[in-house]
Formats: sequence, structure tokens, C-alpha cells
Amino acid sequence: MNHRVFNDRAGDLALAAEIAGNAATIAMDHFGGSKPKAWAKADGSPVSEADMAVNAYLKAVIATARPDDGWLSEESADTASRLGKRRLWVVDPIDGTRDFLRGRTGWAVSVALVEDGAVTTAVLAAPAQKRLYAASAGQGATLNGRALKVSGLATLDGVRLPIDPPNLAASFWPSPWPGTAVAKPNSLALRMAMLAADEADAWMEGRSVAEWDVAAASLILAEAGGLVTDRHGEPLRFNQPQPLVHGLAAATPALHAEVLGRLDHALKALSARRRAAA
Repeated sequence: MNHRVFNDRAGDLALAAEIAGNAATIAMDHFGGSKPKAWAKADGSPVSEADMAVNAYLKAVIATARPDDGWLSEESADTASRLGKRRLWVVDPIDGTRDFLRGRTGWAVSVALVEDGAVTTAVLAAPAQKRLYAASAGQGATLNGRALKVSGLATLDGVRLPIDPPNLAASFWPSPWPGTAVAKPNSLALRMAMLAADEADAWMEGRSVAEWDVAAASLILAEAGGLVTDRHGEPLRFNQPQPLVHGLAAATPALHAEVLGRLDHALKALSARRRAAA
């Protein structure tokens, strides 16, 4: 595996695509046949020798090709030094490790470049699906080289959501969703990418999630014409002292306000239930 040194926005995207593709090859070497060694992290989430091998490769390449840039990864110890960096690579070596370990296809290598708090370069490599998503700020998003555009759905009627089917009519919503549940990959990034590829119309997450879970996918969705905010309706910012995104509302632009409102209703309903049960 070779890598080259690039020095501009197009070069950043070329570098990200090349190393994400190489990382996907490393991951695929562990996928399918005999299961890789895996263990639980302190928070109970799984990690495997494949995650660590991909992480080591990506970190080594970035350290060589972009020695002045910062680094943030799910599988590396965080350091405060990244906060002083204008440019930061935000990586999830295998987003969707549970699907990876189960032999399912809903996982991806996620590579994003953040500059001054905003994602400017993004690649998602999903080799088990034979998919490579890529985006550069202001230049659009692609899937295997084909330009992406979100659906034109303007009302909730017929909305497609990557959620478990029973949750369409869960009692915490103000009313059942008037649409359908579609595939729900374990990878949060791939759920967002489904919106960019016109395979879903909306998705939301009430919990706080790590920056590496959504950095690359947020730019891919935005460059495909989608809208994504945190659960408060605020734009996403990255390279924060606590690298967390406080919930997500992602949708086609016409649906975003309604999706955000329904998420807010659900969070308040669930909070009220917890207080009542306490």
C-alpha cells in the first residue's frame, strides 16, 4: 500500500479516499471467515483487532503525510494538543463494529478532515457493500463516482427512516410516522449516507454521539443537499474539548424542521417517563 503527499483541498480528498480504501482492504482481511479477536471497552462497546489494525495504519499515514495536522480517533487516546490544531483528522476505523463482528455489511471506515471546526473533506468506505462515499466542501458528494442528491420529499407522507419498524409507531412520538422503516446499518455514518443516496429521507438520534461517528457523514449529507443539526437545531461543530455531538436531526431540507420538532417531542416524553418512574 502506497500513499502520496498532497497539499490542497483536492489533494486532501485524494489522500482521504486512498487511505480509506487501503484501510477498508485491511478490514476486509479480517471480515467474514474466522472472527477477529474482540473485546469490550470500558463503556461496554466492542472493539476488535481489525479496528486496531485499521487505526494503526491510518494514524501512521496521517503522521507522515500531514505531520502538522491533529488526530482524533475512536481507537486512540485523546490528547488536548488537538485543540490547538487548525486542521484535525477525525477517524472511526470501523464504524459499526457490531455489524462487522456479526458478518453483516453495515459498517464503514470513516475519515474526515476538520478545518477550523468544520468538516471540509470526507470519505466513507463501506467495502462489504462495495461503496465509497466522498465529499469536499462546496464540491458536492459522490458514491462510487456518481453525484449524490437527497430526495425531493417535501412532506412526511411516505417518509423513509432507517429505524427498527416497531419504532415507527412508538408512543413517544406525537403521532406515528406516516412512512416506512428501511435498512438500519449498525454504522451511524451509513444511516446518514443513506439520506445522501436517496435511500432514506430522515434520521434522528437523541443521544449524544462522538464526533468520529458522524463527522464524515455530515459533510457527505450536506453536500448532497441535506440538512443536519444537533438535537437543538444548531449547526454541528467539531474539534470540541469534549468531542461530542448532542443528538442529531438529519433530513431533506423541507422536512428538517418537522423532524427536529418530533425529536424534541420524543425526548421530552421520554424524560417525563423517567422522572415519573424515579
